[in-house]
Amino acid sequence: MRRRTVVLGGFLAWPMGGIAQPAGRMARIGFIGASAPDPVVLRTWVEPLRQGLRELGYVEGQNFTIEFRWTEGKQEQRLPGLLAELIALAPDVLVTIGTRVAMLAKDATTTIPVVALAVDDPVAAGLAVSYSRPGRNVTGLSGAFQGILAKRLQLMKDIVPAARRFAVLTNPFTYGHAEIEKNLQEQNLEGVLGVRVIVLEALRPDDFDAAFATMARERVDAVAVLSDSTFWTHRARLGELCTKHRLPSVWGGAGYLDAGGLVSYQGDFAAISRRAASFVDKILKGTKPGDIAFEQATKLELVVNLKAAKALGLTIPPSVLVSADEVIQ
Repeated sequence: MRRRTVVLGGFLAWPMGGIAQPAGRMARIGFIGASAPDPVVLRTWVEPLRQGLRELGYVEGQNFTIEFRWTEGKQEQRLPGLLAELIALAPDVLVTIGTRVAMLAKDATTTIPVVALAVDDPVAAGLAVSYSRPGRNVTGLSGAFQGILAKRLQLMKDIVPAARRFAVLTNPFTYGHAEIEKNLQEQNLEGVLGVRVIVLEALRPDDFDAAFATMARERVDAVAVLSDSTFWTHRARLGELCTKHRLPSVWGGAGYLDAGGLVSYQGDFAAISRRAASFVDKILKGTKPGDIAFEQATKLELVVNLKAAKALGLTIPPSVLVSADEVIQ
């Protein structure tokens, strides 16, 4: 097993100076997560942020507190109310995870600074005017890359070269069918990969069985499961279905592989969360979020689950293994 360090690069140098927090004032950070605070989420998102703040001289309980809210995988039902709760507390800065949560936060407040983590394209999503000068009350870090879906599907093609049909499973609350279809067409992925790609939606866990039944009926050879809080919360069930239907799967986050996923290809979320502390620090010292450049992860993390490969009767090509940042035995 080998690890590469994920380095995050900015598009603009940090502004100098800033107005420091008044002496003795307790800064309040709001944090809204679109899943549950399970051990993997805490290890990936919460503890790295706390560590980054400690490295910058912050002491929780002395000069800052964090107010947490979790949707428990029920974004559609709970997000508006949880956002309203946090906004009513008037935090000095609000930290969000995921594009959809950031968009709802932007719509909910124009005055509270928002540090948005793991957004795909902040400009396309309307969160920022540009990467270098966001211009609004939102800044943050992107953990995705242009063409990430294409890279994941190419990875599946490398692992299953005889594949003729792929599926993309999405939650329409997070990524709509039309959005993914447009992405597939713009990059001519079916032509490039020599496969047919079908897009299936699952809004709730009750939709999982029907989606996989469609994959079986369409004789799908592999599936890309897009990141989503509902999928995360119920990842064990999705992993079981992939195994039951003997479907190789690619996911957007290494944590999904604990549930039986085959490979993950995504930015290093823990590194992103740790880096977010610098954004919070700048805002607490008086820098406007609209003047803080969005940053983008510069490397992707490839994780391969050999245990899942064995269960599927697959041999992972050496070219994939040698590129892996982590191999789960």
